Amino acid sequence: MAQVELLMPKMGESITEATILKWLKKEGDPISLDEAVLEIATDKVDSEVPSAVAGTLVSIKFKEGDVVAVGGLLAIIETEAGAAASPSPAVAAPAAAAAPAAPVPAPVAAAMPQETAVLSAAMTQTVAAGRFYSPLVLNIAAQERIALPGTGNEGRVTKKDILAYVAQRKASGAPAVAAPSTAASVAPAEAPAPAAVTPAVSVSGNTEIIEMDRMRKMIAENMLASKRISAHVTSFVEADLTNVVNWRERMKKEFEKRYNEKLTFTPIFIECIVRAIKDYPMINISVDGNNLIVKKDINIGMAAALPSGNLIVPVIHNADQYNLAGLAKRVNDLADRARKNKLKPDEIQGGTYTVSNVGTFGNVFGTPIIPQPQVAILAVGAIRKKPAVIETPEGDFIGIRQMMFLSHSYDHRVVDGALGGMFVRRVADYLEQWDVNREL
Repeated sequence: MAQVELLMPKMGESITEATILKWLKKEGDPISLDEAVLEIATDKVDSEVPSAVAGTLVSIKFKEGDVVAVGGLLAIIETEAGAAASPSPAVAAPAAAAAPAAPVPAPVAAAMPQETAVLSAAMTQTVAAGRFYSPLVLNIAAQERIALPGTGNEGRVTKKDILAYVAQRKASGAPAVAAPSTAASVAPAEAPAPAAVTPAVSVSGNTEIIEMDRMRKMIAENMLASKRISAHVTSFVEADLTNVVNWRERMKKEFEKRYNEKLTFTPIFIECIVRAIKDYPMINISVDGNNLIVKKDINIGMAAALPSGNLIVPVIHNADQYNLAGLAKRVNDLADRARKNKLKPDEIQGGTYTVSNVGTFGNVFGTPIIPQPQVAILAVGAIRKKPAVIETPEGDFIGIRQMMFLSHSYDHRVVDGALGGMFVRRVADYLEQWDVNREL
């Protein structure tokens, strides 16, 4: 008999740990090849972990609710193979990658023990002491001025480490550990914002207390983090979509017959956004300290509401490589699987620009929050018939037109009003110039 280790798989570049939601098998149960053994949840998506071999589950290493690092040993499966099998290189990579960390710069090493990860202004760079820190962790640490050891994969400081330290410090009344200044500091540290005081809530017999589910808690944390990180500004443009509406109305039956897909407005919006990004590539960036990371790939996220009331953002990778039919197929597929909680981890990350269709809910416009680490997001409102001035060579007259507001929120740290405003205007121009004689 041989024993095979079932490890926590790597589910995306930025995912370092996952929570065990449910064991689908118990010790002693037989397992088929590729059969799901347990369900896990990350801060991105829920997923199942299948077995790479057929055999018997002989040992479970963690219980439901435990948080396990990528590469961590989940269970032991006994097989009929003659020799002990080893985990596949792709799964074992996180564990094998555990190499000695790069030496800590002398000023930091003198101030703190070697095993302590110090979060200072210098660590707003991508790498500090050989470790990566997410924008959320850096932001919380900068406000709380924290120094603490990391419990994540390869000693990484996780959000849970930060929040646990903050709670412990407040309970004990211990002073904050100031981060040392270094020559690599990006900017002078700002004074920490005063702690928010939560008002007391009065509860009576006419109220109901509902605990946030796991996804809602993550959404709340991500939204607050984005508002702390980015300087949000929103520009508005009203566009005449009469050509788009008339063309879609004329083509939707033929489109569905030819491609077996419904033609919604979303792929049309995405096509025009992609064209505008090619005109203004500096909207397709992210920020890393004092550096701007210009993305060559155009990966469009599309915010989707779930039946639970929560929100998820599937991503169309390399959206510029699809024609309209391809975009429609991808949009419909992602939206359908999002509602069924069937998205893969890679399908909800890597976005470089996002669109949110608030018009789906009858809203005229909104002020969307930027998904980090992107620097902009576009909200499209409801299309409504309105009287408008129509300019012709023979003179102006008033007619009924299909009008829609576009709301463009962007990070004013790196996107000024000129770029943010010109970009959304260009998207509106492409929509208004839609060719009514276009063929499928």
